[in-house]
Amino acid sequence: MKDDLDRLMAVMEASFDPHYREAWTRKQVADSLTTPSTYMILINADGGIPSNGEDAAGFVLARQALDEIELLLIAVHPDHRGIGLGRALLRHFCDSARQRGAAQVFLEMRANNPAERLYRKEGFEQIGLRRDYYRTLLGSPIDALTFAKQL
Repeated sequence: MKDDLDRLMAVMEASFDPHYREAWTRKQVADSLTTPSTYMILINADGGIPSNGEDAAGFVLARQALDEIELLLIAVHPDHRGIGLGRALLRHFCDSARQRGAAQVFLEMRANNPAERLYRKEGFEQIGLRRDYYRTLLGSPIDALTFAKQL
């Protein structure tokens, strides 16, 4: 039976284009989850919590420091895109951040990420820019954009 890490990694491997080098390795995810401040959220194809053995359709990986939470990674499996799961997952993440006592949430993404439109619609505002922060597989630079949302 698949555990939560298996389900998260299945979505990760299907979701991220290797060109942008955004996907984490299993070891990176597992190591991050050993710290009590890092947690994951999984959703199924209906936007709910997957039952035992059910595949995940999306995930969030996040880290909390006091009253701030950073969204480290978010993904929806390509087979489940275009039906509002990304929005549902982002809202679930913000709700869970409030329940954890967060006053604001942060995220950082590459400048040409199509998810930017969703973040802005959900109340995230750009607060920073890091020029040439990321490198593609071929070495081309891409700016990093930092966003925040007050809860």
